[in-house]
Amino acid sequence: MTSHATGDGGIPAREAAKHGLKRIMTIGGAYGTRNYTVKSLRDQKGKRVLVETLPFSPEEAAAAEEAGIDTMKVRFDPSYGDRAAAIRAAAPNTFMAFSVPLVAAASETEAVRLAYDAMTIGADAIMCQWSPRFVSAAAEAGVPIQGHAGLVPRKSTWTGGLSAVGKTLEEAVWVYQEIKALENAGAYAVEVEVIPDQLLREISGRTTLLTSSIGAGSGGDIQFLFAEDILGNNPPPHPRHSKQYRNLYEMKQKMQLERVSGFKEFIDDVKVGRFPFAASGKAQAIGDTDGLVKLVFGERYGEVMGASIIGSEATELVAEVGLAAQLEATYEEMLSTVHAHPTLSESVMEAAGEAFGEAVNI
Repeated sequence: MTSHATGDGGIPAREAAKHGLKRIMTIGGAYGTRNYTVKSLRDQKGKRVLVETLPFSPEEAAAAEEAGIDTMKVRFDPSYGDRAAAIRAAAPNTFMAFSVPLVAAASETEAVRLAYDAMTIGADAIMCQWSPRFVSAAAEAGVPIQGHAGLVPRKSTWTGGLSAVGKTLEEAVWVYQEIKALENAGAYAVEVEVIPDQLLREISGRTTLLTSSIGAGSGGDIQFLFAEDILGNNPPPHPRHSKQYRNLYEMKQKMQLERVSGFKEFIDDVKVGRFPFAASGKAQAIGDTDGLVKLVFGERYGEVMGASIIGSEATELVAEVGLAAQLEATYEEMLSTVHAHPTLSESVMEAAGEAFGEAVNI
């Protein structure tokens, strides 16, 4: 029986270390292996620059892990936790910080609860735009926290809109103070967005926090770029600080054209014949002219592929078409089959002829 005190599942084998992985237990109580822990990440500060991305799908996450991306951020919506869980499962060995919504927590207690919910799903850390007070509460609860400084889009009204921050001395000092406040609150890292390269270099050397740079030059500890930018998922214009290493948008456009072409070729390969009961002498005689017979044939060989029959005696008429389909009969064979006159069954023959321009009574 699994113990909540010791974790879910078995302890990973010691051989994990041979593959550069560290054995861990998440705050949620699950055993696993990771390429980094918070400690080993912090040990890299000043030694090497790490690379980080934010995948939007399990496929992107799996590709990023296989390529050797160091860390990932994952958007976490508490209402749809299965999405983040799927990305976690797709890259089980990569250190992940789940990015939580700013407005999902309105108090320190709610911040801790939200952080725990994300950690239970498999997050290794939390990325947030919280105030130092919320960060402190979560950090005291044992949750590794990555803050956000510089241009914080959801708070951009305070910095003049969606533009670079830190170009003046006053702004530069403010950015530094924001980062130090997060450090004092117990964060282990900070995402720094769209500030001058030299400013990030200076700040990064004056804080113990790992600095993750997005649009802030190469002076940080981590280079961060969204997967959709790396892969070129979207059409131009692209953010000025981004770089596209592939053009999947163009590939997707080409794929869409191929889809359209495929459907058109399928349509061209299909012949459809229709015969309305209103044109049937038998239907007119019995006073029931509502309905029709619709037959579908392959264009190349003329074999019957399907049918729709609506109206009087439809369940009787469909038997002929079912047998024809079973025998792979062609429209010519259906036309040459004797259909007594006047009968509703003639509608089947007429529909077969209409598909290839050989109908008699329409």
